[in-house]
Amino acid sequence: MNKAQLIDAIASKADLTKADAKKALDAFIEVTGEALKAADRVALVGFGSFSVSERTARTGRNPQTGKEIQIPAKKVVKFKAGSELSDAVN
Repeated sequence: MNKAQLIDAIASKADLTKADAKKALDAFIEVTGEALKAADRVALVGFGSFSVSERTARTGRNPQTGKEIQIPAKKVVKFKAGSELSDAVN
């Protein structure tokens, strides 16, 4: 499902216009990004939680040449599914 399909699905389920559903989805994405940038955790009970994790610097290999390369440390976004979402998938 892409963003346009998600907007259509939200609009039909919540009885909203597509424009309102797009505004709501865009606002959710923006607010979640801002919270994660501030090192906050975003938890939606039953759905899951988003958090930021530090990935340490490490040594990797270039698959073409086999030469060792340094991979720098960085922050990554993690998502842990909630129990209701996990049960819905199984």
